[in-house]
Amino acid sequence: MKSKFLIFSSFIFFLITLHANAYVVKYKEDYYKLFHVHYAQVPDDCIENIYWLEKAVNADFANPLYAMAKIETEKQWEKYRFLFQMHINLKLIEQHLRLGRVYDKKAAYFYDAPWKDEYLRNLEKAKTCYEAGYYYWKEAQLWAEKANISQFNFLYITDLQNWEDERERIVTKELDYKKILDRELTRLNKVIDDLVAMDKKTY
Repeated sequence: MKSKFLIFSSFIFFLITLHANAYVVKYKEDYYKLFHVHYAQVPDDCIENIYWLEKAVNADFANPLYAMAKIETEKQWEKYRFLFQMHINLKLIEQHLRLGRVYDKKAAYFYDAPWKDEYLRNLEKAKTCYEAGYYYWKEAQLWAEKANISQFNFLYITDLQNWEDERERIVTKELDYKKILDRELTRLNKVIDDLVAMDKKTY
């Protein structure tokens, strides 16, 4: 009887401990921490990251006490939120580019003719991924502009220097994802045209 009681007590203790260690993912910062880049990303990895980043975009911010940088003033808090939104949208572009490249084909060769239908299906997936990047780029630009207004002059979130660098590169047009997306889609559309033009005589 005593051994059964000890087993039951141990089980209850385990459940209580398990519950006590449970972590609710609720805020932007929580979802962002679930985003991670694998050494070699497969489509599922990219899709998972896009899911977490999209959840982060739509979630509320945690209390400034739990921000990803030291926040001491309301002005810092405001700029932090703008930078966060900008950064998430940049990461969403990166993940869509990574996912698109999984299905992309850099060039069409004459010997690709027997598999052209499969290649064309994959290229359409890549095209969808690249085109989605335009929306996120507009969003990133919008938030970068908000984080760059005059009231933030000489105010830097030094704990997030890489985000500040991203903002500066967007504002100065050193970083321009539209050019990158335009280039990728121009090349991809040519590959599609080359594949479509192939017939039984090509190979």
